[in-house]
Amino acid sequence: QVQLVESGGGLVQAGGSLRLSCAASGRSFRYYTKAWFRQGPGKEREFVATISWGGDDTEYADSVKGRFTISRDNAKSIVYLQMNSLKPEDTAVYYCAASARSRGATMRISSWYDDWGQGTQVTVSS
Repeated sequence: QVQLVESGGGLVQAGGSLRLSCAASGRSFRYYTKAWFRQGPGKEREFVATISWGGDDTEYADSVKGRFTISRDNAKSIVYLQMNSLKPEDTAVYYCAASARSRGATMRISSWYDDWGQGTQVTVSS
């Protein structure tokens, strides 16, 4: 099992940037698929980005492609989400997730993730 703690959320104006971090503890972190999901007000949780265990493969939701970048530092057991050109519709609680069942490959489906952080709030003002 992996314990996950997100940080870096906050209030930012539209067009601004934020970098979220997800610190992990627990064994075998480097072999886990990692992802970011988000849940906006009155919405269901949705996929944002995912990264393979080695960091070579990434996938993004269409709504964030070209604006967000997911990366990972296995030596530090941290996953990042760099968010640029933020829009009010990006306002949400952002969750970090880890999956061992996906065998290190990228994965968009939330049910494949067994370990979740507590979430960090991102608010984008217009």
